[in-house]
Amino acid sequence: MIGDGERVLLVSQGREYFVLAGAGQLSTDLGVIDLNALVGASPGELVKTHLGVEFQVLRPRPTDFFAHARRSGAPMLPRDIGMVIAHTGMNRRDEVLDAGSGSGIAAIYFGGIARRVTTYEHRPEFARFAEKNIADARLENVRVVAADVLEAEGEFDIVHLDLGITEEHIRHAHALVRPGGYLAAYTPFLEHLFIVLDTGQQLFREVKTYECIERQMTRTGRGTRPSTQVAHSGYVTIARR
Repeated sequence: MIGDGERVLLVSQGREYFVLAGAGQLSTDLGVIDLNALVGASPGELVKTHLGVEFQVLRPRPTDFFAHARRSGAPMLPRDIGMVIAHTGMNRRDEVLDAGSGSGIAAIYFGGIARRVTTYEHRPEFARFAEKNIADARLENVRVVAADVLEAEGEFDIVHLDLGITEEHIRHAHALVRPGGYLAAYTPFLEHLFIVLDTGQQLFREVKTYECIERQMTRTGRGTRPSTQVAHSGYVTIARR
């Protein structure tokens, strides 16, 4: 059942609303919903506005946090996060270090898979964004640290970097990764990619870079074709210790 203060997705007639169950109201052109009526509801249940329009109550998934959660900047796209998960084999036994939390979107994805996630964000205001979104996702295995990742200590199965990368970041990540574990580095520009490759190839036994070119298909009355949206987002480098 949905708890008081829990994040909820309300869906009806092509509209989606990302709300908190509990005190207050949601006003839409389809009518007003009493948010307190969401408390105790089961996912999939229907609630009505004062105009009688039905909305389905859903528990949000990480994709919904990407689409609706408040952002402090541009997060990695789900396709790039998926590449990190797939190429590192991230699983429920893993301890993951995530650096460059931003809004906490990648950490939310990782938290649904890994045993424990520690995400570092050196900008206090961004760390607060991440903490709020992760709390809304109800992930007790994800911890936000408001500090520079270069201060991180310990051992991790996977270290993920999404920040302005320097040689020092790659060397420090190598010291944190357990033998057999992975470094995953997301770089939007070639200049940062070259830093990852030039430094990583000196330290890791296997280094590979991937570019995910994704095109959504659009279908209209005229026909079906790939979307004209930009297909490139960045580069994901996977290095194994």
